[in-house]
Amino acid sequence: MYKPLRTTHPVLKVLNMALIDLPTPNNISILWNYGSLLGLTLIIQLITGIFLSMHYTANIEMAFSSVIHITRDVNYGWLMRYIHANGASMMFLFLYLHVGRSLYHSSFKLEMVWMVGITLYILTMATAFMGYVLPWGQMSFWGATVITNLMSTIPYIGEQLVQWIWGGFSVDNATLNRFFSFHFMLPFLMIGLIIIHLLYLHQHGSSNPMGFNSDSDRIPFHPYFTTKDVLGFVLALSLFMFMVLFMPNMFTDPENYIKATSSTTPVHIKPEWYFLWIYAILRSIPNKLGGVVAAFSGILIMYTLPFIFKTQKKSLSFKYLEKLMYWMLISSFIILTWIGGRPVEEPFIIIGQLATLSYFSYFIINPLIMKLNN
Repeated sequence: MYKPLRTTHPVLKVLNMALIDLPTPNNISILWNYGSLLGLTLIIQLITGIFLSMHYTANIEMAFSSVIHITRDVNYGWLMRYIHANGASMMFLFLYLHVGRSLYHSSFKLEMVWMVGITLYILTMATAFMGYVLPWGQMSFWGATVITNLMSTIPYIGEQLVQWIWGGFSVDNATLNRFFSFHFMLPFLMIGLIIIHLLYLHQHGSSNPMGFNSDSDRIPFHPYFTTKDVLGFVLALSLFMFMVLFMPNMFTDPENYIKATSSTTPVHIKPEWYFLWIYAILRSIPNKLGGVVAAFSGILIMYTLPFIFKTQKKSLSFKYLEKLMYWMLISSFIILTWIGGRPVEEPFIIIGQLATLSYFSYFIINPLIMKLNN
């Protein structure tokens, strides 16, 4: 039976409750490490981002040159830049694994934890998009132009909204300035939401692979899970630094090493790999407005999970049909990510449309299956 530690000091009491004495299910696996790994990557991004901002110039005439200056002239500037650029990929990798694990074990049953988590995901996407624009390379410029132009599909106010975001009649200096400001500020808002996310999680307790919660199978978070988190940190940082030091441009588009110019359009405009699945959904609908609605729906539909998935059991471990649907969803996500980086031609168009249909069918068919089983 779990027995909490005793302390009278208020600060130590809070630390005990939050990090040391938190009652934690004794059967959670390494899949529960991704939350702490996300916290680690956010800290890395904050530290490297602050150092980079000291030398970055948010001006369309100097932004590209300032990034080159950071890489070539600033002491360890190349390291800060590559850690920050590849840190975004590492953060999204852990984020997708974290969400995937939560879906499999029905962690969305913790409604407020899930809602705040999805909001954090959206803020992370917004921060990453604006950060991608800052180097002011070809793909940065045209990516910003394409994505912000999507707002023009909104009836009545679309055109005015796009010009308001741009600060003019095209992606220009005002756009770069405000993107830099928001890219710098949003992570601090994310820290506040992470604290709320953890408070709700500690209020209800973590989920576990079996899906059954009880007070008799819980143990203190420290030292049993802090050691597991430290091991996760060591493994993740080792792989990450290997990538930074030996393959720093693995996820970088070569077009972004060309200074942005409005007179030359890249042959194939595409976002970073972690946005490709949304981009594929956007392209799979022939109608522009329909594509925008589908793309945004692909993210916002995650908010509905606690309300449409009504079931008593919290894990898919014993539900074989629902488990099949889950792996269909994961397969659709992987296919969409692949399709998003392909040219807009056959057979990629039809494959993307089928994968989009499969993705959304999960949110329609699976609740019906759960209802029949219950």
